[in-house]
Amino acid sequence: MELTIHTAVLGAAFLLAVVLGAVMAKTNFCTMGAVSDWVNMGSLGRLRSWLLAVAVAAGGVLVLELAGVITLPDNTLPPYRTTQFAWLRYIVGGLLFGVGMSLAGGCGSKTLIRIGGGSLRSLVVAALIAGVAYAMFTTDLFNVAVMSWLQPTIVNVAAWGAKGQNIDALVSAALGSEPRLTRLVVGVLILAGLLWFVFSSAAFRRNTNNVIGGLVVGAAVVAGWFITGGPWAEDWREYAMFAADRPSRVEVQSLTFISPIGDTLRYLLSPTRLSLLTFGVMTVFGMIVGSFLYAIATRKFHIEWFASWSDFLNHVAGGLLMGFGGFIAMGCTIGQGVTGASTLALGSFITLASMIAGAAITMKIQYRFA
Repeated sequence: MELTIHTAVLGAAFLLAVVLGAVMAKTNFCTMGAVSDWVNMGSLGRLRSWLLAVAVAAGGVLVLELAGVITLPDNTLPPYRTTQFAWLRYIVGGLLFGVGMSLAGGCGSKTLIRIGGGSLRSLVVAALIAGVAYAMFTTDLFNVAVMSWLQPTIVNVAAWGAKGQNIDALVSAALGSEPRLTRLVVGVLILAGLLWFVFSSAAFRRNTNNVIGGLVVGAAVVAGWFITGGPWAEDWREYAMFAADRPSRVEVQSLTFISPIGDTLRYLLSPTRLSLLTFGVMTVFGMIVGSFLYAIATRKFHIEWFASWSDFLNHVAGGLLMGFGGFIAMGCTIGQGVTGASTLALGSFITLASMIAGAAITMKIQYRFA
């Protein structure tokens, strides 16, 4: 592959994900685990780690945007700040994804981490997620089965005078305040609240893994935005525009894993078409490689298979639900829960809350009938 701005973006995405995969494997950073700790043991340690990631990501985006270093348009991939506020889509997709990640034992990113550690169970889950996402992309399934009944519920916030569904834009429209100043004030208030909650726990402050996990995941999301929406962005788009074989998904984006897992299947079906190698596909590969390197280095790599038929069926159902739910919700617990939240998009916070609710309800039911 010729060395171009496109290969530089792909290489940076891969290296970023390798580091992230290793750190997430080491620190056991996991949304499903965080919800399980909270629901079953009353422990908020990993949930605080998750919120620290949100704070770091949102704080980084706030600083870089206000400094003019990055530009996040309303048509990012996916469009977090769009004026089309699909509230029911966020709730339904989030609930389905939450149920799915509980049945499968982890979200999209955790599935990739486990594949790197030798889990064939997670490889089956990833294949199911990929199949669903690929079908949603390449057929009319999504429009017929989902958008036909979701479309009428979408609210256009532009009718309220808002430039997007990010919280600061909604506040600015409601108060008639200056958008840039409003973004600063709203962002600082949200960050202050998150950081106060996260670090108010002495037990959390003493847990190095939780602190490092939150810091690195949040920083990785900021890095993703910087790679695709920073100084390289214009040259990257220009390269794609004039390329003989135009590369896919050349848009401002950061870390998310459901659609990229589907794009990975698309690439693997035509591996000689290098234009199908996207930012997201490279992060999928990078996460697996990073986790694999950590597992080998610590001698934790081991082949894992299903414990029983019921275990198999749970993982199959979980993979299908994460595929459908994640595609409907436009992201996973990283894609909406950290990356989307970093843009202060209201829909991202609704999606994350729905995912947590779906997972928590499923865990309660599983515990009752165990």
